[in-house]
Amino acid sequence: MSSDSAHPSASWYADFFTELPNAFWRAAVPPETTKAEIDFVIRVGGLRPGARVLDVPCGSGRHSLALARRGYHVTGLDISAEALAFAGRAAAAERLTLDLREADMHHLPARLTADAAVCMGNSFGYLGHDANRALFAGLYAAIVPGGFLVVDYGAVAEALLPQLEEDDLPMSAGGVTVEASNSYDALNGRLLTSFTFRRGEEEHHGTSVQHVYTAAETARMARDAGFAHIEMYADPDGTPFGLGSSRLLLIARR
Repeated sequence: MSSDSAHPSASWYADFFTELPNAFWRAAVPPETTKAEIDFVIRVGGLRPGARVLDVPCGSGRHSLALARRGYHVTGLDISAEALAFAGRAAAAERLTLDLREADMHHLPARLTADAAVCMGNSFGYLGHDANRALFAGLYAAIVPGGFLVVDYGAVAEALLPQLEEDDLPMSAGGVTVEASNSYDALNGRLLTSFTFRRGEEEHHGTSVQHVYTAAETARMARDAGFAHIEMYADPDGTPFGLGSSRLLLIARR
């Protein structure tokens, strides 16, 4: 994949999430972070015991596995075959049941039904604008009346733009080192990040694209899709969202 941040592919994510970057992110997020996020979904969302949950995209199964451990029926969708295989092995090792499917957020499978859906891990905004709107509509269609959607969005404008720097400090996790360089495409409202992942002699280059919306624009897309009530939080502890918050946790209720 080209690392040219000036002209990243619209489907950049299709070949970005190979084993090397996936291994980094699997190691980078501590278990207590996942626990706090799932606690938030259950407590603030009001997820009832044994409910059906749709995890899009599920990646390596961080949230899917945590939900399955608590007795929820989880369907996880992701475009990365490597990530799904990892999640499947982890589920088998713990004797957990997960419905894992290789699918693109851009085209959600038909006849999905869930009591709740989660789009977490800062994956919202990977698609083009029309496709982001369509994602909200597809998730709305999958969620039963009375259900809800949780979107975890770290690239929301109020969080990202006040502190955006061109170069991120190098980070290491799980034996993988990553360097990142950011640029902001103001005309199209996109954060472009060129990554280099290294582990020994292995190296992977890729440019991610994330559309940057204000919290109000994000809420408007959810309402346009049909969601009736929107709540905004800055942290799994329930802190209200505001200017300078590090992320947006949006709950959209059907």
